[in-house]
Amino acid sequence: MNKWFVPLVLLVAPALLMAGGAPPNSDSLPTEVAKGRQIYEQYCAACHGWQGEGAANWNKPDEKGEMPPPPHDETGHTWRHSDAMLFRMIAEGWRHPFNKTDRLAMPAFEDTLTDEEIQWVIEYLRTLWTDDQRRYQQNESQDINQAESPS
Repeated sequence: MNKWFVPLVLLVAPALLMAGGAPPNSDSLPTEVAKGRQIYEQYCAACHGWQGEGAANWNKPDEKGEMPPPPHDETGHTWRHSDAMLFRMIAEGWRHPFNKTDRLAMPAFEDTLTDEEIQWVIEYLRTLWTDDQRRYQQNESQDINQAESPS
């Protein structure tokens, strides 16, 4: 066997696993991401799916006229929102503009989660996206921060 084979496999395998789209094992995640995953599993997964896959037919209104919970993985659109928008949606809840009811389909968690815990959830959500989606979301967040900062 080539003497470079094992070191190469050890170097490349983690990157391939991350690129595969499956969330990594919690033991291999940075602390904030691991905490975010635990919080996601406790408060979010029942609606948004254990792997961030969202509800079935998430892009079509249900019988109440409400949009079902969207996926947070690479198949959804969560990655298109800035950190500030994601934080606000988690903290204050969300009612899809096209819902036919006035209720918040996404409940508010500001009385349940700390600001730090909400940020950890956002950190975890990033692990569900592709590299290109993470770059896009990072740019969105920077653009928003620059627009909001005093000149």
